[in-house]
Amino acid sequence: MLKRGILLTGTLTFSIILTGCLQGEQSIEEMDPPQDAEEVNNLEDTPSSGDETAEDEDTAAEEEDAEENVSETVPRELYLLDSNGMVASQTLELPNPDSKEVATQVLEYLVKGGPVTSMLPNGFQAVLPEGTEVLSLNLQEDGTLIVDVSSDFQNYEAENEVKILESMTHTLTQFENVEKMQLRIEGEAQEEMPVNGTPIGEGYSRANGINITKTDTLDLLDSQAVTMYYPAEHNENRYYVPVTQYVEGESEEMFGSIVEEMIQGPGLNTNVTHVFNPETVLTDTPTLENGVLELVFNEGILADADQPMISDEVMETIVRTLTEQQAVEAVDIKVENVEQLVNENGEMYDEPVTKQSFLPTEKL
Repeated sequence: MLKRGILLTGTLTFSIILTGCLQGEQSIEEMDPPQDAEEVNNLEDTPSSGDETAEDEDTAAEEEDAEENVSETVPRELYLLDSNGMVASQTLELPNPDSKEVATQVLEYLVKGGPVTSMLPNGFQAVLPEGTEVLSLNLQEDGTLIVDVSSDFQNYEAENEVKILESMTHTLTQFENVEKMQLRIEGEAQEEMPVNGTPIGEGYSRANGINITKTDTLDLLDSQAVTMYYPAEHNENRYYVPVTQYVEGESEEMFGSIVEEMIQGPGLNTNVTHVFNPETVLTDTPTLENGVLELVFNEGILADADQPMISDEVMETIVRTLTEQQAVEAVDIKVENVEQLVNENGEMYDEPVTKQSFLPTEKL
């Protein structure tokens, strides 16, 4: 899947005092908006004709107010701590900053006691120590975002150190041209985290993983870190938790290895739901063509042996996980002896499924 402003001699950098998404070619490009979202321009007052009725004027005023409200908030993905202490994303409607300081904004909404407090979903909490201030952001040409924070950032427990790194990194890499994050505290570069010494080096990226499951059985040198998505729930809040697992296999066998690892589940002590039936088997080698990955299962994957239905959680787990892999844009699932698959609402899967099918739409 699925991401201070010192010009060094001889090295050309984008020294952009970023406080978020800047304008022009050096700006942070945001994720693609939902397909049903429309661009809204500010409306300017225009002279009304002499025969325009009061009702028409009221209607026009209401429409103008509605258009202005469109830009008041924008959906942002924040990686927070859930009730089990795992890092998971939640999409929240944040104020749309006039200055386009979106990168600074998302970090400020990760701070305990900050503006996110009244918006936190059920069971979630912010991750950055209370009082942390974002002093500056600086985007380099190679996609490294240098984050300079105040000394209050150091006031966290050692057990939360990696979670803080994962939260910051995954939240910031939602912007397309941010590849990794480097940390400074009051202007001082940090090669490791200040409390427990977790290495940062040249930068921390999504490749470092998230909610990593420990294993004693795999040869890590011959394995690949893969982030998989499993459902979790707290009260009525249902969401997906990214879990990085190590998968063995050559590149041409990797898709099959990922699926088999998903079927086995994330292991113990992860507090996520195992959604696959134990009888589920991948019966053919996965094939990738034009961005569509085809998977063929036995009937064990069905939610009910008497119906050609795949549970929504199984489908979303598969699609979210595999579309994190490079070149996979959609997943086409087939089941032996089943002509037409349907979802839990009885709707047919008549085309490959994309990750966008499960993402929340922007509120207008």
